[in-house]
Amino acid sequence: MNERLLKAKMAYYGDSKSSLSKYLGMANVTLANKMNSTSEFTQGEIKKIIDRYHLSPDEVEQIFFAELVS
Repeated sequence: MNERLLKAKMAYYGDSKSSLSKYLGMANVTLANKMNSTSEFTQGEIKKIIDRYHLSPDEVEQIFFAELVS
């Protein structure tokens, strides 16, 4: 998980952690845990984030799967 890139997208679209967590239907602390890789985003949550920020396939890979790509 590349928290920095997700935060950049959030800032570009004028979102805060609070507004994104509300959109995803989760507590702020749950979103924080997912962003700092304490827990993982579900496929459904990733899909909602893709739709909200109009992410390209490359951006999805860079944000959510950066640690898995060598």
